[in-house]
This record gives sequence, C-alpha cells and structure tokens, in this order.
Amino acid sequence: MEEDGTERTVPGVSSVSKTVNRQSGRLGVYFYDTAFSGRSIVQAGLPPGSHRRKIMNITKEQLAQMIDHTNLKAFSQDAAFRKLCDEAKTYGFKAIAINGAQIERCRKYLGDSPVHIGATVGFPLGQMTIESKVFETEDAIRKGAHEIDYVLNVAELKDGNKEYIEREMQEITQACHAHGVICKVIFENCYLTDEEKRTAAEIALKVRPDFIKTSTGFGTGGATVEDVRLMKSVVGEAVKVKAAGGIRDFETAVAMIEAGAERLGTSAGVELMRHFA
Repeated sequence: MEEDGTERTVPGVSSVSKTVNRQSGRLGVYFYDTAFSGRSIVQAGLPPGSHRRKIMNITKEQLAQMIDHTNLKAFSQDAAFRKLCDEAKTYGFKAIAINGAQIERCRKYLGDSPVHIGATVGFPLGQMTIESKVFETEDAIRKGAHEIDYVLNVAELKDGNKEYIEREMQEITQACHAHGVICKVIFENCYLTDEEKRTAAEIALKVRPDFIKTSTGFGTGGATVEDVRLMKSVVGEAVKVKAAGGIRDFETAVAMIEAGAERLGTSAGVELMRHFA
C-alpha cells in the first residue's frame, strides 16, 4: 500500500494489501481478484475491500525464516559482511547468501547463531565443468556452508542435453546431502524458454535437490510470479521453490509466496521486516 492509501500492483499478479493484528503481530495479506490492466483498486473506482480474499496470515518470524539475506557484490568489504551478519541475527533470517570467499569471515561474525550460511557455486554464469562445481561445493561445505546455491549449465540445457543437466544436478545434490547440506539449483530463467524451465524442473523432480531457484540476480531478469508458478506446477511438494532477483518490496515478496515460493533471496530483507512495525 502506498502512502496515499492506494493499493500497489505487482507485475503478473492482482493487487495485494496488508493489515496488522497489533496483539498477535500477525500480518494479514489480501489478494485482489481484479483485472483492470494494471490499475489499482482505487483507480478502478471500486470501494475498498472489493473482490478481495485473504490468502495468508504470516508473522514476522515466519517471513524472516523465508529470507536469504543476500550480499553477492564483488566489491563488498569487511564492514558490509559484518553488517549482513548482524542484520541476519537481529531479524532472525533463515540464511545469508554470499560468495564462497566470504564463508569463513561470516562464520566468525555469525558465531553460534542459528542463521545458515548459504554459499554460491558456479556463480553467476554456471559455465564451468561439473568436476569444478563439485569441488567448489565440497570446499564451501568444509569451510562452513549449510546451504549451496549452484547455477546449472544454461548452455547445455538450451542445447537439449538433459543427460548432462541430470548428471550435474545429481553429483552436486549428492555432495550436499552427504553432509546434510541444503542444495538449491539456479535455473537463470531469463535465458530460458518455458519448455526449458519445465525440462529443468522435471529433472529436479527426479533428482530431488531441496530447492529450484529462479535467478542469480545477475542476469537480464529476475524472479517473476509466472516462473514461480510454472516451476511449482512441475515439482509440486517434492521440491521447494526459491524466488530471487528483483524482490525489493513487500508486495513483490507476498506475490512470490502466493505463487508458491518458500524461500526468497533478497538484499532488501530489512525493508520487508519494517512492514511489521
């Protein structure tokens, strides 16, 4: 909701709004069943509350446990990672998402916190051998990573090499699961057709990594509601979906959750938590 009281629309979905129960701290999220070519409820001339249905109640703690608090910038320095870890502890985020070179630094800053360390592998292009990705995965786990987000080989997928994609996914998933580490597969959907996204999701349904993920945030596009729905329609409850890339406000976060995402990769986690104030 904007400061003037109008409902903000999110590309690909109807409008969403929120109400806070001040006693429980639970956030009521509403979904507007409208189709007014992107216009808001107010602009469409409808009375407040028209055609709305409540889709979820979510607490601050529940949302925090869906957030991977992210800093993947090549130029970020020590103070930025200390801040990332302090914020993750303060708000109770599920994980931080960082590049492998920062694992040991962040492990020190997180101490005995329950916040997970999520490390990238083959990031952001995915254009290295399976063997190098497995080595990077195992190295990250030895250094203290609890979760791995790896980028699949987009070129091989686009060439129709399903066997390669399955072998890559199998080897990296096995390397993670052998140590009780969560494995997330990044599709980088901005470069894929819908059929290619379905193919990757079908392979994941067979291999069973823990998550399939929309984007690195470094491609030509980020997460979309349509992609989350497509991915979820293939894997169902067998594999979870992580939305990442361009999730900078509460409305977009809610839209991704409503579409089926169970984890959100974002550098704007603190801003999302402010909606519970």
